[in-house]
Parts: sequence; C-alpha cells; structure tokens
Amino acid sequence: MKTIRERKSSSQKSSYTNKLLNDKNLSVAKVKEEIGELIEAVEKDTNKIHEAADVIYHLMVYLEANNIKIEDVMSELKKRQKWVTIKIIFLQKF
Repeated sequence: MKTIRERKSSSQKSSYTNKLLNDKNLSVAKVKEEIGELIEAVEKDTNKIHEAADVIYHLMVYLEANNIKIEDVMSELKKRQKWVTIKIIFLQKF
C-alpha cells in the first residue's frame, strides 16, 4: 500500500501503478480480467499463486484509486469477525 500511495501522489506518469490509479476504467477492467484469470487458474490447477497476487495487487490499486482505504476494509472484516464470535457465543448459551 505504501508504494501504491506513493505512486498516487507521484508525477511519475510512466509507472503502471500510476496509470491504473489515473484511469479508473482501466483499473476496473484489470480487476475483472485478473479475477477471471484466477478462476481459470484454479480450475486448471495452474499458476494459482501468480494469478492470486495479480488480483490482490489490482484490487488494492482499484480501492486506492477510489479512495477506499485498505485499513477501513480490514477494520470492517474485524468487526464482522467479532459479530460472528458474538453470535456463536449467544447461540451456544441457548
């Protein structure tokens, strides 16, 4: 995220990350493309790690381009984890 954020504020237009950050249509297209490639890799049992890394990278850039902080996403996931834990504890009591 540090590198992505640095590229966001950089004037380095030749950077692929910077290009994605400044072209939201390209960014969303790459997320969709990379998800498709990951699904295909899983189905064929080839290059899964490589394709998963591509998905995560492009998703992180897409989030940052749209001012969605990964820290906020992680916080939301932690809230959900706590909520699931609370529901499990509650259900075990009854």
